[in-house]
Amino acid sequence: MDWAKHRRRKAAAKCHLRLDLHSFLPRFAIIDTARDNDAKRSRELCAGIRAGEIVVFDKAYVDFAHLFDLLQRGVFWVTRAKENMAYEVLKALPVPKGNILRDELVVLSSPDAAKDYPEIMRRITALVEIDGKEQEMVFLTNNLEWSPASVADLYRSRWSIETFFKQIKQTLQLADFLGHSANAVRWQIWTALLVYVLLRFLAFVHGWHHSFTRIFTLLRSALWRRWDLASLLQCYGTASGAFRFIATPQQPCFAGF
Repeated sequence: MDWAKHRRRKAAAKCHLRLDLHSFLPRFAIIDTARDNDAKRSRELCAGIRAGEIVVFDKAYVDFAHLFDLLQRGVFWVTRAKENMAYEVLKALPVPKGNILRDELVVLSSPDAAKDYPEIMRRITALVEIDGKEQEMVFLTNNLEWSPASVADLYRSRWSIETFFKQIKQTLQLADFLGHSANAVRWQIWTALLVYVLLRFLAFVHGWHHSFTRIFTLLRSALWRRWDLASLLQCYGTASGAFRFIATPQQPCFAGF
């Protein structure tokens, strides 16, 4: 993959994805090389976020100038703090009993960072259980009213994107690429995302209550036959057991349907 050289003997492509946690559907994606910092893509990923909505992202996407732009647009954000972030504590807020260790109102003390983000932000330190062990994590948000536990729970919801990528990679076999050119990699990833959205649309329209893996396996087995999809899904959807998607899907809008 000469087009995606990352290190001396490695190449890497990266998919930056905005996932709607209400519907568990992808809303925006950028497929590019991994050589650029993630923060350079944060503005593009959040361009469609409207006032009053909440965006949750990893600390790799932290760009204080962009965070200030989100604040001015009326968008709430939750992320993790980087270890080298220089800040000054203005006020320590009361901490409830539980896993919350600290809840502070802070401002950035680095001159360059303070110029990019001159407003107050909230810094919350909490114990979060990961793989059965409690780890200390530091969260940042521009919302000064939420309870600290709500901020930690919001960031925990970001891990749903790992579940989404797991479904894409394992079910749609996105771990192996048919070609290694830039177009081949991009088309295979875009095709996988489109297949996922179309299958979720079929599941919604026909009241499919089982897993995404099961509907994909069913349709793949009947790919070369002429079937009425509604009757096929109804027939195979009556087996014992039921499955609920991670989020209750909103009705997608498809032009012409």
